[in-house]
Amino acid sequence: MTTRTTDARIPDDIAAAAVLPLSYTDEENITYPAFKWLRENNPFGSAHVEGFDPIWLATTHKDIIEIERKPQIFTSGRDEPFVNDTASSAFFTLMRGDARTLDTLAYMDAPEHTKIKNVTSDWFLPASVRKREDEIRALAKDSVERLLAIDGTVDIVKDFTLKYPLRVIMSLFGVPPEDEPLMLALTQELFGTTDPEVQREEVALEPDVAARMFREAIADFFGYFSRLSADRRLNPRDDLSSLIANAKVDGEYLPESFVNGYYIAIATAGHDTTSSTMSGALSAFARFPDQLDLVRSNMALVPSVVEEAVRYVSPVKHFRRIVSEDTQFHDRDLKEGDSVMLLYPSANRDAEVFENPDAFDITRRPNRHLAFGFGPHMCIGQHVAKLEMRILLEELLPKVKKFELEDHGKYVAANFLSGLKTQQMKITKA
Repeated sequence: MTTRTTDARIPDDIAAAAVLPLSYTDEENITYPAFKWLRENNPFGSAHVEGFDPIWLATTHKDIIEIERKPQIFTSGRDEPFVNDTASSAFFTLMRGDARTLDTLAYMDAPEHTKIKNVTSDWFLPASVRKREDEIRALAKDSVERLLAIDGTVDIVKDFTLKYPLRVIMSLFGVPPEDEPLMLALTQELFGTTDPEVQREEVALEPDVAARMFREAIADFFGYFSRLSADRRLNPRDDLSSLIANAKVDGEYLPESFVNGYYIAIATAGHDTTSSTMSGALSAFARFPDQLDLVRSNMALVPSVVEEAVRYVSPVKHFRRIVSEDTQFHDRDLKEGDSVMLLYPSANRDAEVFENPDAFDITRRPNRHLAFGFGPHMCIGQHVAKLEMRILLEELLPKVKKFELEDHGKYVAANFLSGLKTQQMKITKA
């Protein structure tokens, strides 16, 4: 028997905990308890949060997999792939008209998605990525040396985990070191549109400030990357930006908006998610010191540390899908145009799949996390991320005896990509 829509409504406080960007500044006390309640009481329910359009919340591992297996019904290309407040959604609709905000993979469905993804799919294969190991290891050695040279308390985010992934992805991409601060600032603005601490002074604090911040960051990225692309077509190099700038689909160069869309996706998510994961992993070692002792006694466990860190941190909090036709899912009646929020951190703490899910356990087997997504939109850069995290841990952990937290840390106020933005820590060298 179909459950009535009225029965599907999620309690307001639980809905707010899952949807509001501010909730993600306190995952331990707000978001994860709400996700647990949802999985146990209303795993696929309707959230009504003031300032947001109603949206379905998918919270279990199996439901998210089932949705991602049906991209023809739960589409990515019909609207913004992120959950925005109502004012920002209206601004995006006005701004883009009949077009889309970005010509990048997250905004696409097949067959277009497949064609554009194939531009770089070979480059991101594990065998191709491994060719960059020596280059990445040199950067890791330098980063670890700089970290351990700091006396006293360090901010593990600002002093370490922000810098290394940024340097890795920019070196692979072909962005010179002197431009890295600009790339970092624009990335933080792009993904921190709902965080007051990163909002631009010149952007008025109107209800649609998040969308306006996003637009300004995109415009600055386009200005930079259009120049980079023009240079790479004239002077191609052995870097990822040259591959994209000179790629052809159906015999034609990619339009400038597609090239820049590709650049933005790789140059932002390519380091921001890895930074958040590494910050969370080192913080977890402070909370679970037995796990640090375990890996230091058996460095063959490092790849497992990476997988568990990605599950435990889940830096990508959600993607949004749009229902393409009236359908029924989880005994709910969904209408064409309905929105669904796929809550990956909830799936990655699902007790039906993960034993003792709130523990940081580097021996977890199997570890079927969804932190890189699932289905056609599974993260294309996951092998780069895993490689750079593995190498960094191999260089760092033998040199460290203990991590100790000096404060509670501070998280980005964002419901899409979020993680630690500051964490004071004491490091005891081995």
